[in-house]
Amino acid sequence: MAGSTVLTLRHHVGLQKLSALSGITTQCLGPTKTYKIIQDDDTGESALVSSCHRVLENLELTCAVGQLVYETVKAHHRTYKTGSGSLLFMAGAWSRAALECLHREIPIAHIISALSEGMDVCLSVCKQCSIPNKELHATPKAQPVKAAVKNSASHQLPLNNKTQRKLKLSRHFQKPKLENITTTHNTNSEKSKLTDIAKTLSHGHSETMGLVVKASQIQSEQDVTFDVDKISTCLLPSSAESRACVVPGCILPVCTEQVIIARRLEGQHLKVALIDGDLTPSYRHLGYNKPKRLQHVFDLSSSDNGEDDWLERVVGLVLNLEVNVLLIRGVADGDLKNHFWKHSVLVLEQMRLSILKTFASSAGATLVSYATQLNSRCVGTGVSVSIWKDLSNFASKSNRETYLNVCTVEKSGLVTAVLSSWVQGKLQSEEDAFLACAYRLYWALKDKSLLPGAGVTEMFCIRRLQKLAGLYAGGHKTVPSMNPWTAAGPGTGVVLQLMADAFIDFVSSVMVNAGKYSKVEARTVVVEQLHDWDGSVNCAKMSQMTLEHDPLDGQCNVCDNVSVKQEAWRKALDLVFLVLQTDAEVITGVGQKRLEQGDLIVL
Repeated sequence: MAGSTVLTLRHHVGLQKLSALSGITTQCLGPTKTYKIIQDDDTGESALVSSCHRVLENLELTCAVGQLVYETVKAHHRTYKTGSGSLLFMAGAWSRAALECLHREIPIAHIISALSEGMDVCLSVCKQCSIPNKELHATPKAQPVKAAVKNSASHQLPLNNKTQRKLKLSRHFQKPKLENITTTHNTNSEKSKLTDIAKTLSHGHSETMGLVVKASQIQSEQDVTFDVDKISTCLLPSSAESRACVVPGCILPVCTEQVIIARRLEGQHLKVALIDGDLTPSYRHLGYNKPKRLQHVFDLSSSDNGEDDWLERVVGLVLNLEVNVLLIRGVADGDLKNHFWKHSVLVLEQMRLSILKTFASSAGATLVSYATQLNSRCVGTGVSVSIWKDLSNFASKSNRETYLNVCTVEKSGLVTAVLSSWVQGKLQSEEDAFLACAYRLYWALKDKSLLPGAGVTEMFCIRRLQKLAGLYAGGHKTVPSMNPWTAAGPGTGVVLQLMADAFIDFVSSVMVNAGKYSKVEARTVVVEQLHDWDGSVNCAKMSQMTLEHDPLDGQCNVCDNVSVKQEAWRKALDLVFLVLQTDAEVITGVGQKRLEQGDLIVL
C-alpha cells in the first residue's frame, strides 16, 4: 500500500485506506473461507492464507493506517483467536458510513456521538439476545428466536449509566487475563452439554471442533477443567489430514541426538529444570539488555574466556543437580547443547510459557530466568519422556522426523493436538482453525452464554437501529438518548441508518461467501427479511442462507461468542473514531481559506 497519496483537502484519506484494507479480507468472512496465495515479488516466496489475521501478516503495510489496523487485529487475535474478520469488515463498513456522513456535511462531533449511541444499542441487543448455556437446547427445533426487548416506542433499554465510552489507543494493545473455567465436566450430562455447545461454535469446522472436545475430555479425565493454556499444537507435514489426533502430554519434533538421549531416558522418573528465556551467555532478561555495540576496554581481551567460563559453570551446575531434562522458553547455545547431549541431558527449546508453568506446578519446579539461578529447590521431579512417533523410515522424504512425548507423572491436563496435511502451506491454517475452535469454546464457558449466530444477532441490531433512526428522522420528541453524556444532534437518524446498512452489508457478504447468492441477491434477501419483520428471526432459515451446507434437521445450530463479538465491534468502532479524528486534525490544521480553495496536499 502506498505510503503517500495526493488528494484534496476535503477527502479523508485515512477512512478511505481503512475501507480499502477491509475489502482485501472480505472473502475471509464467515464460516466459508477462501484460500489466498500471497507472493513476495522480491523473493518469490508465497504464503497460503485463509484468515484476516494471516492476510495482514503477509502484507507490506507501509502507511500509518495499515500499521494501526494490523496492530489492532493482531492484539485481538492474540487474545481471542477468532473474530478478526468481523472486526476489520465492520471497521471498513463503518468508515464508509462516516465518509457518507461527511459527504452530507454532518459535523464530526455529531457523527461520533451518533455512532457511539448506535454501539450502545447494539451492545444492549446482545445482552437481550444472549442465550444461557443451560438453555441452549431448551428451544424446540426451527422455532424463531425473539429478542427480549421492550416497546420501540419507549426505547428504555438497560444501560449502566456509570459507564462512559472513552477512546483510548491503549485498548488495542491490552490483553485480558485468561482465567481457568470454574465449571466442572465430570458427569455425563455436563460432558454432553459441553459437546452440544462446541457443535454450535464449530462454524464449518466440525472435525476440528471434535478435536477440541476430545482435548476437553482428556483434561476432564485428569480432573482438570477445560484450560486452553494447557493445550498445545504439533504440526505433522506430509501426512493425511485424517491422521489428526489429540494426545495427552506435550508432543515435540526432535532431532537425531535428542532421540538417542530420549531412548536412554524412557521409563524413568526424571528431574527437570525450567528456563524462562534463552540459554546463551549473552541473554539478559527484558529490561537488563545492554545497548548493542557497546563494549568495555577491559572486557575485550577476556570476552572468549568469559563465555567459556559461563559454559563450564552452567554445565557443572546442571550435572551436579542431576537434571535430566531442560525445558527452555527460548533457544540454547549450540556448544552448550553439545556438552549436555554428551552427558545425556535432554534439551528442549522454544516451549510456550503456559506449558512451562504447567510443568512447574505439576513437577514442583521453579521457573528461572538464568541457568545460574538453579539450585536444588528449583529442580522438579516426576517428568517422563517417550517416543511418540518415529517417522524416520516413512515413505515421504520430506517427513522423517521423530516426535517425543514429554509429560508429568502427576495429572497435569497437558494435551497436544497433532494436526496434519499433505499441503505444507495449509498447516498454518489448520492450526489457526483449531485454536479458533478451542478459544470459542473457552469464551463460551467463561461467558456462560452465547449469541444466536448465522447473522441473527446482526439482524436484531439492524432492526433496532432502523427503528430508532426512523424516530429521529421523524422528529419524534420522546426519543431518549442511550448515552446520558450525549445528546441527539443533526443527522443522528442518518448516522444510525448508515450503521444499520453496514450490518446489512456484513450479513449479505457472509451469504455471498457461502456460495448461494450473488451480492445483489443476498442484499435483496436480507432487505426482504427485514421488510417482513414480525419481531422474530427464523434462526434455521438464516443458517441455511449463511452456511455452505444446510443445517441438520433445520435446527438452529450456529452460535457466536458474546465477548468476542462485542469486543470486535468495539475495536472496529474505535478504529473508525481514531482515524476519523486524526484525518480531521490534519485537514483542519490548514487555514480555512486554503480549505475553501480546494488546494492539493500530500499526506
